Amino acid sequence: MNFSTEDLNQLKRLGIDPEKAARQINLLRTGQVDIKLERPCVAGDGIIQIRPETHARLNRAFEKASAAGRLLRFVPASGAASRMFRQLRKARNEEPGIQADADLQRFLDNLCKFAFYPDLQKSMAEDGQDLFQAVADRDMALITSYLLDPCGLSYALLPKGLLAFHKAVDGARTPFIEHLAEAALLSGLDSDIDLHFTVSPEHLPLFKAQLSAWLKTLEDTYGCHFRVTYSEQKPSTDTLVLDASGQPLRDANGQLVLRHGGHGALVENLNDLAADILLVRNIDNVVPDARKQANLIWTRLLTGYLLEIQEEQHALLKALHGQTKDPVIRELAISFLVDRMQTDVSPASDNQALINELDRPIRVCGMVPNSGEPGGGPFWVRDEQGRMTRQIVETAQIDKNDPEQAAILSNATHFNPVDMVCGVRDWQGRPYDLTRFVDDNAVIITTKHQDDRDLRVLELPGLWNGGMAGWHTLFVEVPPEVFNPVKTVFDLLRPAHQG
Repeated sequence: MNFSTEDLNQLKRLGIDPEKAARQINLLRTGQVDIKLERPCVAGDGIIQIRPETHARLNRAFEKASAAGRLLRFVPASGAASRMFRQLRKARNEEPGIQADADLQRFLDNLCKFAFYPDLQKSMAEDGQDLFQAVADRDMALITSYLLDPCGLSYALLPKGLLAFHKAVDGARTPFIEHLAEAALLSGLDSDIDLHFTVSPEHLPLFKAQLSAWLKTLEDTYGCHFRVTYSEQKPSTDTLVLDASGQPLRDANGQLVLRHGGHGALVENLNDLAADILLVRNIDNVVPDARKQANLIWTRLLTGYLLEIQEEQHALLKALHGQTKDPVIRELAISFLVDRMQTDVSPASDNQALINELDRPIRVCGMVPNSGEPGGGPFWVRDEQGRMTRQIVETAQIDKNDPEQAAILSNATHFNPVDMVCGVRDWQGRPYDLTRFVDDNAVIITTKHQDDRDLRVLELPGLWNGGMAGWHTLFVEVPPEVFNPVKTVFDLLRPAHQG
């Protein structure tokens, strides 16, 4: 791809390497490389079941790391809430259908159960509107206007993290506030609690304002001190778009059109943190305090499990660097990789090859028994070098027209709730350069219809998919109780969110 001088200047302003931009154009033209699944990860073959007799030991490891201030909760929080209200928008637009009528009926019948109900009532009253009367009149257009639009609560324009999810004695709580509360309960009294949220720049002031309004209440309630930081997706991770003729899309001024590269771009944000132990969870997978116990238990266990594995890894790397000719150390390293990490490694590997294989960030990912929820799952995948690795794979990365691949996908027993603990420092305590472990080929390419034209768009390798493909990955079975996402507004009516 030959970029013009104006193109190169635009890319430079954004911090985008022209070679990377040219590679994106090539990928968009040639299409994505589908992941080839070997088989699903199942209990005993890729998924670990933590034994009850180890819980006390793993909890002690967690408590030690927590007391040492090694933990940081990382929450991608820029996701828009608009998809939550798709059914309500259909009902408002009077799109006919039995399902639309059922959704309307269900929403109105349960309106008072939503945590945002008092705010909605207040917003309408300020304009002389009566919510009770609107419900009686089945005036969906009026109600949804005050719920979703700028005349009222603007919920369709806000990030999901700032919506009222749960009723509480101290006021309606948003997912943002629930993450702070859970982090406090996790670490206990007199703790310094570190959290990092990735947000959109236009919403950063709203997150800061909400934290300011709640901070004293939270610190008084939980007896801790919060240290909250934020970051935004970098312009340098934006991706190019192709038009129907296969050429880079341009705006009316001839400038290249770029779009956000998806959550895979956040590997740059992770990298900048130079953290130690990261606790990663989606913004909407939170519950009220009374229901947090399962999440607290399993976050501690997953963290303790990672810490034990990491301690073995670091000890072996230290020994390999110091005793390069000791055959016992070499055999221990091979045993660790083969037996503990289930990694393909040749018995003939020399010390440097073992070091290269060992010296990677580690992630321990909770996996929930499959109950039909949408999302990626754990699979054994063979890479370009022929090595078998465990990967989290999204359905969009799989050729479902291939009967063999479709059969493997249908036999999956677990799915990914995005609940993981990551060790991102090496044996000398130095932060890994996480960009070294990304599978740059694991992009997702789709066609989107916009302004009466078809466009080819590219998402970067997903943060927990191709973005972490080169990490040591361990899957641990966790109970369904730890997974309570809110994908639609009706999910807030589930018992887990009703307190």
